[in-house]
Amino acid sequence: MKLRVYNTLTRQKEELVTVKPNQVSMYSCGPTVYKYAHIGNLRAYVFMDELRRVLEYNGYKVKSVMNITDVGHLVSDGDDGEDKMSKSAHETGKTPLEIAAFYTDQFMKDIDALNIKRPTVCPKATDNIGPMIKVVEDLLEKGYAYETEDGIYFSVEKFPNYGKLSGIRLEDQRHGARVEVNSFKRHPIDFALWKTASPNHLQQWASPWGMGFPGWHIECTAMSEKYLGKVFDIHTGGVDHIPIHHENEIAQAECWLGQKAVNYWMHSEFMLIDGGKMSKSLGNTYTVTDLVNAGYDPVMFRYFCLNVQYRQKINFTWEGMEAAKNAYNKLAAQLVAHKNSPATTDPAILKEYDTKFEEAINDDLNLPLAIGVLWTLLKLPKSKDVYQLALKWDKVFALNFDKVKEVKEQIVVPQEVADLAEQRLAARKEKNWALSDTLRNQIAELGYLIKDTANGYEITKK
Repeated sequence: MKLRVYNTLTRQKEELVTVKPNQVSMYSCGPTVYKYAHIGNLRAYVFMDELRRVLEYNGYKVKSVMNITDVGHLVSDGDDGEDKMSKSAHETGKTPLEIAAFYTDQFMKDIDALNIKRPTVCPKATDNIGPMIKVVEDLLEKGYAYETEDGIYFSVEKFPNYGKLSGIRLEDQRHGARVEVNSFKRHPIDFALWKTASPNHLQQWASPWGMGFPGWHIECTAMSEKYLGKVFDIHTGGVDHIPIHHENEIAQAECWLGQKAVNYWMHSEFMLIDGGKMSKSLGNTYTVTDLVNAGYDPVMFRYFCLNVQYRQKINFTWEGMEAAKNAYNKLAAQLVAHKNSPATTDPAILKEYDTKFEEAINDDLNLPLAIGVLWTLLKLPKSKDVYQLALKWDKVFALNFDKVKEVKEQIVVPQEVADLAEQRLAARKEKNWALSDTLRNQIAELGYLIKDTANGYEITKK
């Protein structure tokens, strides 16, 4: 069964044809480790992981590379402003190295909690300054870049296909229209390959152009070539990377290599919050730790993500998380029931469901449809065979089906019942047993049972 994926570059679904048979080389834009990753960031890595798992489910051997950006990511897309690592260092009084180490460790803990497989290689930008300088030197020598007082810039006008990923046209990018004006640039959307550092800049390296630091975009081109070769299969990231970061990657890589460097570009859509934009700058973000503190297992957030196809926006609300939690608990109860059944299921029926599952995941990672197939499967008569098939599919879902245990149904107690329960508690404290019994009967008439406990009482449905 052929795997088809949506290629942002061609704007259509395509059958995956890899550079090497049965192997996939994949590069994913990693975190800038200056703050905690929020759940909107992490959706992109859930997508990265689902793609890898679907590839491996189809028998591909995957080499996955994800960079760690610990230098070069400026606060402005116009190549102005402070480096995000330096900015965090000034705010906290710690060194960029200390900040990067702390937030890299936290990021890895977050992806572990979400069952995101760690990529094969996670190179740090600061460990690859030499390869970046070499790319910049080559681009200068080939005439695609130029030197100014504040660094080395790539000339977008030298690359006729600039805009082929995002659809922007150079002639529409009027001076200062998209980014703040930088007087050193020949064109307003020329981008920095290397920035000259001021004497007090916290991160800088010796280069042929003096002390400085790399631009953000150059690190991905240098490291993808180093670890995956001149041409690789898939490059992933969020849709926010399309118009600038990935457009710039394509330009510099193809000019440097003289050929196409990436065959498939795949992007996950934004996560919204209460229907609006989620971002660190707006202060409306949540972390994995926030979810745990609110009573949600991280795997429930993964389930929440899988219910919306990666190319569709997903809206985070606490009501939505509660719905995902309840659905996951019901799923767990169904799986336990099948696991504990001694019965069997006709292999032909199981094969039919297995085919539907594979058709779903191989249609551009249609995980919502695959989850629908799972729920339909679980409606079959209880059978350990059904549980085993669900375990097989969990190689893709990564929802801990092997660890599920039955969870008590969460009872939503009507206010009338809750009031009666409190009145009964007060009656018992006053040793008014007759009133206590009357209130118990009233609660029972409303369809609920009340049980006295050391901490008060427990209410269940009849």
